[in-house]
Amino acid sequence: MARTVIESKTKTAIIGFDAPFCVIGERINPTGRKKLAAELEAGDFSTVEKDALEQVACGAMVLDVNAGVVYNSNPNPNETEPPLMRQVLELVQGLVDVPLCIDSSVPGALEEGLKVAEGRPLLNSVTGEEERLEAILPLVKKYDVPVVAISNDDTGISEDPEVRFAVAKKIVERAADFGIPAHDIVVDPLLMPVGAMATAGLQVFALVRKLREELGVNTTCGASNVSFGLPNRHGINGAFLPMAIQAGMTSAIMNPTRSAEMEAVAAANMLMDHDPNGGAWIALSRVIEATKDGTSFADAATAAKASAGGGRGGRRRRRA
Repeated sequence: MARTVIESKTKTAIIGFDAPFCVIGERINPTGRKKLAAELEAGDFSTVEKDALEQVACGAMVLDVNAGVVYNSNPNPNETEPPLMRQVLELVQGLVDVPLCIDSSVPGALEEGLKVAEGRPLLNSVTGEEERLEAILPLVKKYDVPVVAISNDDTGISEDPEVRFAVAKKIVERAADFGIPAHDIVVDPLLMPVGAMATAGLQVFALVRKLREELGVNTTCGASNVSFGLPNRHGINGAFLPMAIQAGMTSAIMNPTRSAEMEAVAAANMLMDHDPNGGAWIALSRVIEATKDGTSFADAATAAKASAGGGRGGRRRRRA
């Protein structure tokens, strides 16, 4: 059974067929968040701090860190993103103790993050494009880290699931040439919006099963993509996640501060016998009960974590 091991300095997260579904917090990402992008360019990390602490309190097992800001003062991300990635990573791992996922399309930013990350982070990502394979796989091997493999290549994103499977297989095979085992590849089969493609969910469920059975790899996705452009997105996301888990998906990059999605994941874990004695379900139910007076899920989860003595109990001094 494939087990992808991700580590911080003090904690280990497992993505695996026999492990609880791994929730990777998506919030530290300026894409589509103009306020956060402006803050990062200005050297203001207050939203990053808030997002990091809240996501962990709400149940994120890994935090995705993306520093992809296009500066107004300098539009070249190859120059601006590497030092920003280093700064954000050092800040986040000084606040929380969960493992991190280093997320960038800029190879220099990925390597800068790898230089300062404590433990064994997840690298996000490599694609089937030749240039990307040659740039990223040596980093994966050099730093001995797992990597997200996205199922698109030089031809773009195919609507044909068989083509996406072939790209994933190519990446796994090329990784093997570098001595990177399949258990360190987490494939993203590319979840399309169901509002634009009615069969998007069915395609991903079938792809996940095929990836598990034929390649023996773990899988992930951007879970909120499925509901893009539709009303009541959290309802769709909450239905999608248990179905994906039953099909064999083992992780997702998602928003853990949304109670509907986290409740769906916790219920699926219990039904898949990945929550011994229902402890996680009971703990989450108590947090959700605390929201009935109007308290937000994030605030209720933070309060529950504090009362249980969770976290580091304070902020660690940041490295210069």
